[in-house]
Amino acid sequence: MTTPSTADTLARLADTLATRRPDRGGDPQTSYTAKLLARGPDAFLKKIGEEATELVMAAKDGTRERIVAETADLWYHCLVALTHFDLRPEDVLAELARREGLSGLEEKASRPRD
Repeated sequence: MTTPSTADTLARLADTLATRRPDRGGDPQTSYTAKLLARGPDAFLKKIGEEATELVMAAKDGTRERIVAETADLWYHCLVALTHFDLRPEDVLAELARREGLSGLEEKASRPRD
């Protein structure tokens, strides 16, 4: 039995989230994702902040199940943000692949400064 790759899982989820966009027929009355997208960036960005905080608290507690659950919640809300901006998990995976093998300090130093 084969298991789907992480990239496949993320791509399938992104495909589903794209169908929840209100401008593509997603109904905010029946879909949490459509509701977040209809409310705009403030709604899902607030959720990203909340979920990141909950992940930090779970990690401090060291409860593996909570860490996994909170990470899943954070990733989901990040995928909602990507959906809003017409981006895909593949875009993030490509960036991670670009960074692979680079020193974190080297990569950070190569970023343009604002």
